[in-house]
Amino acid sequence: MSLVEKVRGTDRVDAEDLSRRLEALTRFLRLVDPYLPDSELVTAHTVVERASGRLTLSLEHTVVALVGSTGSGKSSLFNALARFKLSPVGVRRPTTGTAHAVVWGPLEPASRLLDWVGVLPRQRFVRESALDGDDEAALRGLVLLDLPDFDSVEQAHQLEVDRLLGLVDQIVWVVDPQKYGDRILHRAYISQFNTHAGVTIVVLNQADRLTTADTETVLTDLRRLVDEDGLTGAPVLASSAKQPGMLGDLRNALETTVAGRQAALRRLAADLDAASEELAAMMGPPAAEDEVDRATVRQLTETLAASAGVPAVADAAAAAYRHRAAAATGWPLVRGLRRLRPDPLRKLHLGEPVKTDAVSTDVVPRTSLPEADAAQKSAVGLSVRAVAARAAAPLPEVWAPALNTAARSRDGDLPDALDRAIATTDLGTDHQPAWWRVAGVAQWVLLATATAGLIWLLLGYVMSALGLSEIGGPEVGSVPLSTVLLLGGLFAGLLVWLLLKPLVEIGGRRARRRAEQRLRAAITDVGRGYVVAPVREVLNAYAQAREALGVVRSE
Repeated sequence: MSLVEKVRGTDRVDAEDLSRRLEALTRFLRLVDPYLPDSELVTAHTVVERASGRLTLSLEHTVVALVGSTGSGKSSLFNALARFKLSPVGVRRPTTGTAHAVVWGPLEPASRLLDWVGVLPRQRFVRESALDGDDEAALRGLVLLDLPDFDSVEQAHQLEVDRLLGLVDQIVWVVDPQKYGDRILHRAYISQFNTHAGVTIVVLNQADRLTTADTETVLTDLRRLVDEDGLTGAPVLASSAKQPGMLGDLRNALETTVAGRQAALRRLAADLDAASEELAAMMGPPAAEDEVDRATVRQLTETLAASAGVPAVADAAAAAYRHRAAAATGWPLVRGLRRLRPDPLRKLHLGEPVKTDAVSTDVVPRTSLPEADAAQKSAVGLSVRAVAARAAAPLPEVWAPALNTAARSRDGDLPDALDRAIATTDLGTDHQPAWWRVAGVAQWVLLATATAGLIWLLLGYVMSALGLSEIGGPEVGSVPLSTVLLLGGLFAGLLVWLLLKPLVEIGGRRARRRAEQRLRAAITDVGRGYVVAPVREVLNAYAQAREALGVVRSE
């Protein structure tokens, strides 16, 4: 591959595609920001901010930075490329503790770009001859920066280098024959830009100190180091600020970069590649919103039901059925006494008719159920964490805290929600079976029969006591009909109750099952709404973020 092909790259970056990827990264961050640690997203946020800023500025200008260590000769190389025909804007440039720039072409169009990069006006220069149509015109649109030494003893200088390296369109690493293999240079800097081979040039400066054979040997070793840094394909050139003839390859590379008007887009595309690779570690396989399986929800329902007092309410529903059945079908003379006994459901402030037109703003009185004990609360906590753990199982570990937080996000509202669910559930105990009414009427008939027999007997005793003629009457065998009516009515009423008692017990068990089923359904809805739904919101955000990241990575 020729030098021009290396600098230009084999593929051009489409601005619309870049914008689409940037929008996808923005969407990704919007989705995951509420759930992932800020420290994991700093790079991505920085890329979005920088890319958004750079795309609003001139793409007709290419910002190239010369970066090197102390003694690498980058400042001399800077002057040699500018050929010393500078028109300073402001005062003379200070030392290399601050960056300064040379603009090939008019300064004004590049001013906003330099403001964004952060080069002060007094540190800006114009290459005058680039305005006059000479051989410098090929570099028209180039903004060349001379950065401070990255290994300066002044920490402020290092910070300035780090800041500017994140903003420039292309990086020219300037090394010298003595320190081209410096570990800090390669590990702390060059290798950190391993996705930016398309906007990287490595220059072996001061090559005039070497023989031709030595230059080739050093270049070969330098290419090996650059490849190990992950920048395979990045141009590796030899140059010298003292020998103008040795600047040809570097000038040609810069001219090619400027002519292509692609460096800014390539840099942003490389930044997106780097950010997406970092984010990919936080995104695993696809995850569905139904990642929480039925068994986990069932376990949650069991613990919530126990905590809410569902077994006690179900038992009370059965007892209430028996209580009301006895009051409706029992011996009429003792029904009033039974009604004096409290209804088991009423004692819990339950069993009132449910208003079907009630809205969520209705005030629902609290039940009288006892508060959950420590063991029940602990079981609920374990079940809630189990929901989060089940959802987090297929996802990268970084999502586990978000899912756990989501599952517990409404812990404080759970007790009231459970109590409200119990209070508003129609237990089905208000309906009276038809056989209750039939049995009740039969009991009244039997009572009337016994009463008639009693009255008949009492009237006979009275007539006998007064010496009046006895009231005759038919007999059943040798037993007077009045006695048969009295005893038959009493024993028949008792027999009816004994015969109905198994039916009442069966009905009580059915009432218990019905109440428990309805209560568990209501508790399940609470569990899904207060525990599972927040978890599914995170899973949904994960799924959408994963899709957005696929767009960023051009998958």
